[in-house]
Amino acid sequence: MPHSENPPQDRFDAAPVGDVRNAEMAEIEHLAGLWHSGWQDAHAAILPAELSRYRTPASFRQRIIDNLALTRVSGPLGNPSGLCMIKHDELYQLFVAPAARGSGTAAALLADGERRIAASQITTAWLACAIGNERAARFYEKHGWKRAGQMTNRLPTPDGIFELEVWRYEKRL
Repeated sequence: MPHSENPPQDRFDAAPVGDVRNAEMAEIEHLAGLWHSGWQDAHAAILPAELSRYRTPASFRQRIIDNLALTRVSGPLGNPSGLCMIKHDELYQLFVAPAARGSGTAAALLADGERRIAASQITTAWLACAIGNERAARFYEKHGWKRAGQMTNRLPTPDGIFELEVWRYEKRL
């Protein structure tokens, strides 16, 4: 059942889509687990093992804390089934629990992220997709994103910057 209350708009200018709402501090542990599990599912087999050693549950927890104001979720309070983060013109993260795949959750989170970016008067958004993550690539392309080529994504780690070649997707908003 969609969430009937409008979330506070002090963090975002865009109107909510579906049951998408602001993430809550009380959901950090759940979201960190969802993100860690989703990252492992989508990336562990296709990304360098040296990057995987940095992607611990604690690292996802800290990244959720650091980006809570930029994070929107879908699903019931305390048990969201997906998350989306934006950073300026970047759709920074999008993860959905396996049980919610195919339910429209990812599409609602993606649309909400696009609307939040567009609300900043940005006309073209971008995202990084791991090379080889064909499921994600198909999803983005189905929703109007175009592969613009490859780029080096500079990922901060406790030991410095980890450079990773990724597919860059763009969408005119």
